[in-house]
Amino acid sequence: MTNQQSVSPQHAPVTVIGLGPMGLALAGTLWDHGHPTTVWNRTPEKANSLVAKGAHRAGTVAEAVSASPVTIMCLKDYETMYEVFDSAGDALNGRLLVNLNSGTPKEAHAAVSWATERGASYLDGAIMVPPPLVGHPESVFLYSGSQDVFDEHRATLASMGDPRYLGSEPGLAVLYNTALLEMMYATMNGYLHATAMVGSAGVSAVEFAELAVDWFMPAVLGPMLAQEAPDLDKGNYPGDLGTLEMNLNALEHITRTSEEQGVHTDQPRLMQEIASRAIADGHGGKNYLAVFEVFKKATLKATQAP
Repeated sequence: MTNQQSVSPQHAPVTVIGLGPMGLALAGTLWDHGHPTTVWNRTPEKANSLVAKGAHRAGTVAEAVSASPVTIMCLKDYETMYEVFDSAGDALNGRLLVNLNSGTPKEAHAAVSWATERGASYLDGAIMVPPPLVGHPESVFLYSGSQDVFDEHRATLASMGDPRYLGSEPGLAVLYNTALLEMMYATMNGYLHATAMVGSAGVSAVEFAELAVDWFMPAVLGPMLAQEAPDLDKGNYPGDLGTLEMNLNALEHITRTSEEQGVHTDQPRLMQEIASRAIADGHGGKNYLAVFEVFKKATLKATQAP
């Protein structure tokens, strides 16, 4: 490696590959925390706001990886990771790759072998907060893989949030991620379906949220859903921070992980089916709460039945 190793861990150079809403949040946070930040994205223009702050836009993946001892990936899935890094060549040798994609434990194991063949260290990880909360000290990030590698780079990882190390088993981070996301989606679906039920009697989402959130909702989801209640009444579901199509990708991973682990799959399959139905109805570019339209439509049909 270069003399980058002599830099304080609190300000070590970092590369971010993938600049969707989450990737932009990660790179911006790392830059704000004093890390010289290099970025790369298939659509270079997505880096414009970061470059304006001072980040370096690499022309190739190899250049991006070579610029830093640590490269953080925030891509769609593992297959996309392989496609993107196919051109990196020897640049991966001696570097750390931190994968914050979603997928399954089997895919995480395969990624470790892939990275090892190229001379790279590897940590698999998961982000447990939405983009606006990246950088908050209490925002949880999950990691699994070599503890020595995790400990060496913990200070850099802590710039993005609260790094939780789950163990050396590479698939643990993505397994925890899919399990926790299933809890989240099941809770959100229950709330949205309940809101549709009381809505059939003319009760607004805002009115119902006043009782439902205080009575049942967990601290993580409750405040967010209460804030979004007026948009449910308006049918307004902006997808700026994440679309329903992106969430369907996560739901598919939950189903596949359940299959891999030998766990019952009916519940995640049903949630996947509901999201697919909302996308088929034209809501793919909206946020996840647009599944409310599926529940409302079914409720409306029931109340109109003779």
